[in-house]
Amino acid sequence: MGNKEIRVLHIDSELKWGGGQQQAIYLFEGMLNKGYYASFVCRPKSELKRYLKKHKLPYFEFKMSSEIDILSSYKIASFCKKNKINILYLHSAGAHAIGLMAKVFYPELKIIVVRRVSYDIRKNYLSQLKYKSSLINMFVCISNDIKNVLLRNGINKEKLRVIHDGIDLNKFTNIKSNSNLRKELEIPESDIVIGTIAALEGAKDYPNLLNSAKIVLQKVHNVSFVAIGDGRDRYKIKELHNKLNLGKKFIFTGFQDDVSKYLLLFDIFVLASKEEGLGTSILDAQSLGLPVVATKAGGIPEVVKHNINGVLVNPQNPQELASAIIDLVDDKAKREQLGRNGKESVKDFDINLNVKRHIDLINSMLNVGDVGSIG
Repeated sequence: MGNKEIRVLHIDSELKWGGGQQQAIYLFEGMLNKGYYASFVCRPKSELKRYLKKHKLPYFEFKMSSEIDILSSYKIASFCKKNKINILYLHSAGAHAIGLMAKVFYPELKIIVVRRVSYDIRKNYLSQLKYKSSLINMFVCISNDIKNVLLRNGINKEKLRVIHDGIDLNKFTNIKSNSNLRKELEIPESDIVIGTIAALEGAKDYPNLLNSAKIVLQKVHNVSFVAIGDGRDRYKIKELHNKLNLGKKFIFTGFQDDVSKYLLLFDIFVLASKEEGLGTSILDAQSLGLPVVATKAGGIPEVVKHNINGVLVNPQNPQELASAIIDLVDDKAKREQLGRNGKESVKDFDINLNVKRHIDLINSMLNVGDVGSIG
């Protein structure tokens, strides 16, 4: 059972659901399942609230209308003092700022900021203040690449800890393929399906994927592309889709609560990002034995080992990405081998290991319990 001295409040200020929110929930549920006291703060109309309410998990809602929402910060600090919270886990950019202000009101808090993106800290005053504040006790970097970025930006190495994201390896154990899905999407039975799960936003580099799809389809006709996700660049991306005349050979499904039936439809998984913290959608694909083609962006090479459990290509290079896809389309044996290897290597990213490493970190910060290796 969990140590009673550890009392954690997780905060995420995002309205939408993405990989970061899934990871926050994995950690939150993992701590609860191990008997630790933990609660969650989210926004009233967020997808996180919908999830927490549906699954009857302990949560509180605050507006967190901006990064300088002093009232929400004060209310969170008051909640922490009343409930003897000693650790704040800050899972988003807005939560980062609000959590710092909460500590001003209640200095006994220790703060852990989860850093999920691999780009440099912005040069504006607020960003510099947020990241270089003495109020922060620890940054959890989800990849070594992110740790290196923060070091390059002047963050004290003693405040940096790498804990890779994880996934539930049993998440897709009992799922069954949807025999009608191919028909619903109007994908020919003979087509090899190349799929991605990625928000329709800049870092995911859909122009790279769309342009590579155009090259692939000029050379190979028995393939279809499927993209799961939504985002602020949807109209711009679909405009490019139309300009390239990809038609029904490149299908956008929008955001999906349940991606499992799509993963079962895919024959090859692709992630075309130009920036990526780690790439947990790759882990989900590997857990089902899918061969992966991905860029060498951010932390992806910490997951994908070239020609061992996937294929790596340079970012923002549609020709190279297309060549790698065509190679796998033409080589079923290679697809199967990469898939088998990925299914084995993904065990290193078991969410249970991830949760243990976070708890070990908390123990070390509070000087309680047994501290094991946290890698």
